[in-house]
Amino acid sequence: MDVDKMFKLPALPASAGQKRKMPDAPTPEMLKKYRVAEPEPEAPAPVSNGKGKSRAATVGEEDEEESYGPVDGGDEDGDADDDEGRFFGGGLNSEQNQILDIFDKAGDEEETAVLTVPALRRQLAKFERIVTKNAEQRGKYPDDPSKFIESEADLDTALKQFLPLTQNPGQFYPEIVKSGAAALLANLLSHENTDIAIDVIEIIQELTDEDVGAGGDDMDEEDEEDAEKAAQARMAMAEFIDELLNNSILDLLVANLGRLDESEDSDSRGVYNILGVFENLLSFIPPLADQIVSETTLLPWLLKRVDKKEFDSNKQYASQILAILLQQSRENVLKLGELDGMEVILKSLSQYRKKDPSDGEEVEFMEDMFNCLCTALAEPEMKEAFLEAEGVELMIIMMKEKLLARTRSIKVLDYAMQTEDGSKNCERFVEVLGLKTFFSAFMGKGEGKKKKLNATSPFEDEEHMLGILVSLFTNLESDTPARIRLIAKFIENNYEKVERLLEMREVAENRLKPVDKDIARERRVMEANEEEIDEETEAEWFLRRAEAGLSALQNADYILGWVCMEDDGAMAHAKTMLGRKDQSLANVVAVLEDFARNIGDESEGDDGEVPLQKVVIQQLVNYLNESL
Repeated sequence: MDVDKMFKLPALPASAGQKRKMPDAPTPEMLKKYRVAEPEPEAPAPVSNGKGKSRAATVGEEDEEESYGPVDGGDEDGDADDDEGRFFGGGLNSEQNQILDIFDKAGDEEETAVLTVPALRRQLAKFERIVTKNAEQRGKYPDDPSKFIESEADLDTALKQFLPLTQNPGQFYPEIVKSGAAALLANLLSHENTDIAIDVIEIIQELTDEDVGAGGDDMDEEDEEDAEKAAQARMAMAEFIDELLNNSILDLLVANLGRLDESEDSDSRGVYNILGVFENLLSFIPPLADQIVSETTLLPWLLKRVDKKEFDSNKQYASQILAILLQQSRENVLKLGELDGMEVILKSLSQYRKKDPSDGEEVEFMEDMFNCLCTALAEPEMKEAFLEAEGVELMIIMMKEKLLARTRSIKVLDYAMQTEDGSKNCERFVEVLGLKTFFSAFMGKGEGKKKKLNATSPFEDEEHMLGILVSLFTNLESDTPARIRLIAKFIENNYEKVERLLEMREVAENRLKPVDKDIARERRVMEANEEEIDEETEAEWFLRRAEAGLSALQNADYILGWVCMEDDGAMAHAKTMLGRKDQSLANVVAVLEDFARNIGDESEGDDGEVPLQKVVIQQLVNYLNESL
């Protein structure tokens, strides 16, 4: 039996040869480097052959003796450290145990070492020397990698030593900036060896992470010392990011997106980390989105990346960064339009008209793309682009299929048809027979499958459906075929859609009641304490009411008012249904009057003209009052 083979370590993978590693058998010189001062072990007594002469023990004999010896450690010649016998212990002899002890002690010393500012300065100075040496050797021997491979390995090791600096950014980051190491890191992004550039990207991604300097979960922000440390860390992070920006970090990151080959695992991970850096920068400095889009080619790259057919983590991350760049930036949305971004987004979403995403990560991708679409549709120019790209037709198909994209398509149509700029989308919606598909969803058909798919909340879906109806009643001109078809939908089947509308109204009203009670109680307390109720407080209360159900209630009554005005039979049916709940059209009038009062004066033009929606609501109120 060959014991050496039994306890031989497994062979390293082929990729391990690319990194620096310790030799399989440490040399005596190497052991002396790590050895701590301790007495020399006594030489083992020679094994006697029974004839007064010593001989060397063979492997076979050692195996035989220890295999059949007492398991409980009764063999006085056994290893004292192995209480359960050789095969029940670690399987190592005394020399091997000694070697492992040496490395364990060396590792413990490294782990317990605390980095100080003077040590960091020495580390940064060494890092600069390594970078310089590598650049010199690469310049001197460009065609002979063997001449600079060792310095490249040293550079890789030096880069890894930046990771612990995130533990104290307030103290360490200023040293990185002051020493010029931040500029060196930025410059290394253009290193000829993409592996080095990938290492640098990972370091920058870690150093700029939003959790760095945020403090642990147990940090008490009320404590002045902790608050001061957090502020110091944030200032240090700002200084570090500013230094990176001054060294063209944005352009260098985008350049690496172009040269990395995502078919390679390491390069694919590098792309993922680059997107992580952009996310960190945008999280710390949101206005940076405009600069990124205007000064780099990141937006075209993102559109190209999300347009790829194959799905992976990088595609999902690209959609997330795209959504961040478009948020609250009209300029970026218009740039998206110039790059035919509407066409790209709709094409990416079209794959979900017949099937659902395969996993949670792909669901996130779909959500991000729908969010990009809704953000873009806030601009009038993109509403027109949506119409030209047949976005209305695509959303109707998705709404018809009753898959996971169904509720998202309803949300998109709500955004696309809002305001006067959405009038053409409203007309197209009716032209392509969208009413039939829409009212199927409005009546709750296919609800069971939607719940099974764990889609958005029913109340949120109802809010968007009410928003679509508000846009249709507002934008479709009177006595047009499209408007007549809309009114006819509420009349058919014994006014079932009027009843459904009143159900939605009741749900919104019930959600709003407890919030109104809380606000009324807060108002009484403030008045009792003689506290001033300023505009900011009133605005906060209004937002709470709007989120709780006020917006849905107002939209439902706005639609109900139009239906009653357009058809006397619908009005009679609505009165009957309201009477069963001890209500009347007076309740609808009260909601509409409050709706009109809260339409802000800021929407008025310079000539003092009253907003069109406010005029319409006042006409509905007057008509309903006459019918009471």
